[in-house]
Amino acid sequence: MKFIKKLGYSLFLATMITACATTESINQEAALSYAQVKTQARQQNAIDTSSPTAKRIHTVFNKMKPYAEKENKTGVPFQWEITVLKSDELNAWAMPGGKMAFYTGLVDRLKLSNDEIAVVMGHEMAHALKEHGKSDRTVSTITGLVGVIADIAVSQTTGVSTEGLLSTGVDLIATKPFSRSQETEADEIGIMLMAKAGYNPSAAPNVWVKMSQANGSSGLSIFSTHPSNEERQRNLARLVPEAMKIYQARK
Repeated sequence: MKFIKKLGYSLFLATMITACATTESINQEAALSYAQVKTQARQQNAIDTSSPTAKRIHTVFNKMKPYAEKENKTGVPFQWEITVLKSDELNAWAMPGGKMAFYTGLVDRLKLSNDEIAVVMGHEMAHALKEHGKSDRTVSTITGLVGVIADIAVSQTTGVSTEGLLSTGVDLIATKPFSRSQETEADEIGIMLMAKAGYNPSAAPNVWVKMSQANGSSGLSIFSTHPSNEERQRNLARLVPEAMKIYQARK
């Protein structure tokens, strides 16, 4: 019996160590791939650091980052970072470990307010915090496919080449969107996160009103594979009263 208990404890400890190492190693792989994406984008003059839009995005990110750090329950610190990409696409994404990108088209075409930028920012931060990019996949599958994580980011990016970043296992991650339940979870965590950071959550439903109005326009949207804009609008509207309590408690 003692041997079984010791064996069970040893297996538990080994599992915990492996899980931690896996999260850390995946985040490291994502960081390397993210650096490659940035290098390619920089070579194509696709990174925006100085426009009013880029400055607004960075301001929202920097204000929300400390609150995202507090919500990190993975056991591994994130090295949060955001890159603003010059593109007309309605797009934003987050890699494992908190490596993010925001497209200027999302802000400019939808004329997003800072509160509305925070809606999308919170959503993408929630994907990273809940490790949605890693769920339902074995350790060997994830850690054995260096470069796959980058495909999540760049497979739909206008003007940033994915050549040299794609792996043979791209279909395991990059071509499969997050599930509807994961998207809903990211919306729900994101609206609370933005409220904690001091952004008005009543703006959340309006993002999806604007997305609906933009439907049919040119340019691929990352949200096309997600729950419908109407569903998201209704669900966020349901959560606004709860999020407003958090927001108003800050004042």
